[in-house]
Amino acid sequence: MVSSGSSKRILIADDEADIRLLINRMLGKDYTILEAADGDEAVKVARVQKPDLILMDIMMPGSDGYSACYAIKADPATKSIPVIMVTGIGHKLNEKFSAEMGADGYVTKPFSLEKLMGVIDKFLPGTG
Repeated sequence: MVSSGSSKRILIADDEADIRLLINRMLGKDYTILEAADGDEAVKVARVQKPDLILMDIMMPGSDGYSACYAIKADPATKSIPVIMVTGIGHKLNEKFSAEMGADGYVTKPFSLEKLMGVIDKFLPGTG
């Protein structure tokens, strides 16, 4: 599913359709939204579409968010894309491991639009 907002594109990788829909509604008027339902799909979409930013859930079937983030950051074609982990796991250890896998940011669910936009604005300034 793709929503069109601006020329900046954000990939939402989350196995929960409700979360993808929620983020799409929050960001769809300001950004073009790409979606992936699991880590493998996220890696494929990142390689083909080259989004400007990726919002990645950690707990997904198949390749989890850690594995997908690592694969994206290990690929020269996608390594410069910022990856922000968006997860219900708020432990510092998970945040540290996310950074070790290459994640550029970490947001815990539930989140507010303001919190999400604050993190996005760090990587896509002046676009939202």
